[in-house]
Amino acid sequence: MAISGVLLDIDGVLVTSWRPIAGAATALRVLGDSGIPRSFLTNTTSRTRRQIAGQLTELGMPVQTEEVVTAASLAADYIRETYPGARCFLVNSGWIIEDMPGLDLVDPSYYSGTSTPEKPDVVLLGGAGPDFTHLVLSWVYDWMDQGVPVVAMHRSTTWATKDGLRIDTGMYLLGMEQTSGRTATAVGKPAPTGFLVAAGKLGLDPGEMWMVGDDLHGDVLAAQGVGMTGVLVRTGKFRPEAFERWSEDSAAAQPDHVIDSIADLPAALGL
Repeated sequence: MAISGVLLDIDGVLVTSWRPIAGAATALRVLGDSGIPRSFLTNTTSRTRRQIAGQLTELGMPVQTEEVVTAASLAADYIRETYPGARCFLVNSGWIIEDMPGLDLVDPSYYSGTSTPEKPDVVLLGGAGPDFTHLVLSWVYDWMDQGVPVVAMHRSTTWATKDGLRIDTGMYLLGMEQTSGRTATAVGKPAPTGFLVAAGKLGLDPGEMWMVGDDLHGDVLAAQGVGMTGVLVRTGKFRPEAFERWSEDSAAAQPDHVIDSIADLPAALGL
């Protein structure tokens, strides 16, 4: 099919630690001038959709709130549909309730000392950070072991900063799931929901879209799994050694395109 739309990751593709990646603003401007619609799909959970759009706009990349699909908004939709009226224990580095209307959210900071909070109906995990303390994660594991459903906004294992990689929620989930024998439900990338929602917002079939990301598995191969063309950028969390090892495996799925950065996207699209 013809290329009718572009889906873009944000962190590691357009910005790193909210500093613009060279050529990002120009690439978005070329897409706009060429009449190619775009949407943004991010596992960032430290900011609301409105804040993300505002920050990008301040960095010279004008973005509207409605163009942004976040793991938090996807998780909120999932909980409203699957566990209506549930009391949710939210663990996330960033208070993003604006994107989660209608949910009964409990903040771990309400609890002091070492007393264990009342068991919630659902545990909702966002992005890792200072809020993921030993005590809070111990509560989460205990409830998970007792059968309380755990919904993760995403399963990302790392994210890129200007000072290097930082571990993310997926790292903790791996250990808790293996030990408890229970499985958390993850809603953001690499789950297919976000890709399909983003395509739907543009009124496009996934096969008409290119997905641009810095995460081989979470962005690119996952997008290819729903029919999109996957474009891997060598910025953000991309590590050449890891990619080379993956590429040498003849049985491994490969990205459709690999480019140095978002600055090379217009040329890859033939613009």
